[in-house]
Amino acid sequence: MARSVQAAPSEQLVLEWLELLYQGDRVALGRLLTLVENQAPLAPMIYQAISNRLGQAQVVGFTGPPGAGKSTLVSAYAAELRRCGVTVGVVAIDPSSPFSGGAILGDRLRMRAHAEDPGVFVRSVASRGYLGGLSATAFRVIDLMDAAGREVILVETVGAGQSEVDIVHLADTNVVVTVPGYGDEIQAIKAGILEIADIVVVNKMDLGPSLAEATASQLSAGVAVATADRVPPVLCTSAQSGVGVAALAQAIEAYRSQPGVSGRVSEGRSFQALVAVTVQRLRAELLAASDGQLDQISADFSQGVITPDEAFRQALAAVAAAPPATDKSS
Repeated sequence: MARSVQAAPSEQLVLEWLELLYQGDRVALGRLLTLVENQAPLAPMIYQAISNRLGQAQVVGFTGPPGAGKSTLVSAYAAELRRCGVTVGVVAIDPSSPFSGGAILGDRLRMRAHAEDPGVFVRSVASRGYLGGLSATAFRVIDLMDAAGREVILVETVGAGQSEVDIVHLADTNVVVTVPGYGDEIQAIKAGILEIADIVVVNKMDLGPSLAEATASQLSAGVAVATADRVPPVLCTSAQSGVGVAALAQAIEAYRSQPGVSGRVSEGRSFQALVAVTVQRLRAELLAASDGQLDQISADFSQGVITPDEAFRQALAAVAAAPPATDKSS
């Protein structure tokens, strides 16, 4: 049996969804997010419609190495916010499937404790090859959650380690998460991820409280060197049991309350969204360009016939000469 093709929504229907979005309707939010993530023809209309409703949400980013327990910590922090009556949006950036391009882990596998809570909206977004721990559409997903009235939006990066510094352009507060015994390793990458930390968390302290405290001490010394103009607090938590999560919530609120912190990245976020979309589009166009021409450029580059700068110029020329590609990576 042939699969039925769902008709694209009309402009009038999208306008109706937008009105529901402004009222906090979860179904409308989900439908509009799908249009934005798929870069539907009506996506620009959505961006324009919500443009004057942005900048109200507090965006908190959680980044760090794989296995640090970021998902559990985000879930525990979301629960803490809900106890205070705060509405929450969660953007979970997941690795992409090499076959379907979709998120390997979906939102049904995350935040299951919040599945029945209308005050928490979780969206898994596939990274789709985008570097820096984020996704090319993460910026727009945050904007829609902001327009929907979510007071705090939590962003969890993929978990690739030191390269995940793009979150600094997106979040008002950046939480770097690590685990006991990882102090020396994370100090070794302080030129990257540690420098963006507004708060450092040693999670999974239940695995060894004394080791967690020793790691926190190491990191306290490390961040004092890596961040010349400020010294981020270093906290110990056990997201699984909830120990230290309330203290983390207090630290985030204390940081957010500092002059000049709230809304500091709103303008930069728009620029980074432009950069993300441009990089994604260039990647799609490059992959769609003439295979023969790119193969020759690649061969010349690998054999040292042309320099990296020349290879770059020739690849851009090949993209410019090729027919426009349909970007299926988002």
